Amino acid sequence: MSSASPTAAAASPKPPPGGGAARTFAINEAIAVGVLVALAIHGLLRFLGLAVEVPGLAALWELLPAWRPLPPTVADLPLLAMLLIGGAILVAELLGQVMAGVFGADLLAGVAILTSLLLGEWLAGVLVVLMLSGGKALEARAVSRAGSVLEALARRMPTLAHRREGGGIVDVPLAEVAVGDVVVVFPHEICPVDGEVVAGHGTMDESYLTGEPWQMQKAPGVAVLSGAINGQGALEIRAARVAGDSRYARIVDVLRSSEEHRPRLRRLADSLGALYTPLALAVAGAAWWVSGEATRFLAVLVVATPCPLLIGIPVAIIGAVSLAARRGIVIRDPAILERLATCRTGIFDKTGTLTYGTPHLTEVIALGKIDRDEILRLAAALEAYSKHPLAAAVTAAAADLGGPLPVEEVSERPGQGLTGRVGPAGAIREVAITSRTKLAAVAGADGLPAAAGGLECVVVVDGLPAGLLRFRDRPRQDGATFVEHLGPAHGLTRVILVSGDRESEVRWLADHVGITEVHAGISPEGKLRIVEEATREAPTLFVGDGINDAPALAAATVGIAMGTANDVTSEAAGAVVMDSALERVDELFHIGKRLRTIALQSAVGGMAASLVGMGFAAAGLLSPAAGALVQEAIDVVAVLNALRVASDNGQLTDYGTGPDRRGE
Repeated sequence: MSSASPTAAAASPKPPPGGGAARTFAINEAIAVGVLVALAIHGLLRFLGLAVEVPGLAALWELLPAWRPLPPTVADLPLLAMLLIGGAILVAELLGQVMAGVFGADLLAGVAILTSLLLGEWLAGVLVVLMLSGGKALEARAVSRAGSVLEALARRMPTLAHRREGGGIVDVPLAEVAVGDVVVVFPHEICPVDGEVVAGHGTMDESYLTGEPWQMQKAPGVAVLSGAINGQGALEIRAARVAGDSRYARIVDVLRSSEEHRPRLRRLADSLGALYTPLALAVAGAAWWVSGEATRFLAVLVVATPCPLLIGIPVAIIGAVSLAARRGIVIRDPAILERLATCRTGIFDKTGTLTYGTPHLTEVIALGKIDRDEILRLAAALEAYSKHPLAAAVTAAAADLGGPLPVEEVSERPGQGLTGRVGPAGAIREVAITSRTKLAAVAGADGLPAAAGGLECVVVVDGLPAGLLRFRDRPRQDGATFVEHLGPAHGLTRVILVSGDRESEVRWLADHVGITEVHAGISPEGKLRIVEEATREAPTLFVGDGINDAPALAAATVGIAMGTANDVTSEAAGAVVMDSALERVDELFHIGKRLRTIALQSAVGGMAASLVGMGFAAAGLLSPAAGALVQEAIDVVAVLNALRVASDNGQLTDYGTGPDRRGE
């Protein structure tokens, strides 16, 4: 089946964010390289003694207004060309920002470029172009992303459905499937529609949508969700909704809405630039007014060009992204590194986030004369031949109880449980593993203990219930200490647990890890609503791992995806924790704090040095070109300091993680 989505095609998702960043990087990189080439040619021409008048240019120059600068020499032509070409592109972009009401720190550089052009300070002008384009290229490289979450959703869904027509099966575009049509889903395919099973037995993995790790049994009359992954048996499904109204399509719509309405937070460079820009313009204007020399205005602006902001902060961001990558954290949106420190509400999904996302045998209850160890050995002997997700938990629990028992025959009919003959010759037992519901339909389940939280199965030996196996998804060992330290260490004042699971299960985990605010049975739309309401009150951190978490991840101030189970969640999140360890989430907090501290050092320190240089320029002690060189020296120091972000200084966590923090 094809991997593009009809729902995505119908909805026309917006272009991936990474495309704009990539174009920005390419354009500014080209400008920066062009400036470097122009500077090299300029130096060579001066060395060859070609700093002379351009033949025929003087007459043409006379046509310009009286306040025109001196005409460029032959050696100046490469500089003038790049000032006109590169400067025009950069200034046009800045004008667009001004028209949109955005006044950033780079506005000073734009004013300096225009002033240098008017005053004929070609060298100073191209140096400013180099600083501005280089900074923008670095920032674009830092914030570029690999794709769009909507495109990831699109890649995941089929475009064709196997519709049953008469006695055969015809592949048709998914958009042509109508309510009531019967669709065949082959083994391991993605279910294309919401509907009801009309033929076949098997299992479906709905964890992509529900967030829960269980394989769901499917038989005639059972509902199925679009986007679920079919197991090993073919199923025939009667469509209950058209593709555009399916559960999967609603998640796409909710995600698109959350992306479009995500608030834009003010960046560190914007905040500092809002204070620095008017101060620099005031100093430059005062120097011109007092001295009557326009070159002093330009010299002050060149020295004031905020390269510690334009270059130092992007370099620090790149260093933080590199440090995070070495820690197993992929930063998809570097802006989250600045936002993390502002988060005051933490919202956590349950399965795969505060739990390990795999079932674990928690209890074996003997119902008759057979002891618990023997019940577990009998069950494990059969489960060794099963691919059910609970099978691994049973076999792992029985690993230390001696060698495996011999098995003569095994039968596992989808939806009917597991049966077989187990034991050595002369002591063979008829063993079945089934559910409480199936047992009640065959032999009665009156003697079973009351149902408890989690999942369970009944072990039947020689026709009689012999034992009850109970399972739960294990809480992460460091979950409680992690949650406890979020307030004192990172300033979170509110922690919320949300899940699509049952109330009893979610409450049980919440009590285990120390969370008091709980929302259970929550749909993807519900999770989004909770995140949006919380974000209106304070910046939010959301941590999750399923497709059902994608809208909330996209809407939160900071979204962190645990693991790499699916690309949809990874695309929606600002960061992806590759090994699903809470310790990595804590490290991300500390990397963000490290970035902010060092970036502020580079930015504030660089601007303070620039203020000193502005004083010399205002006094006429620095020409525009000399001011540009002074600014370059300040930039080098700011960048060298910013590079410290990438240094790996060992421990980046501040809570006890325990000896088994990953459940290994």
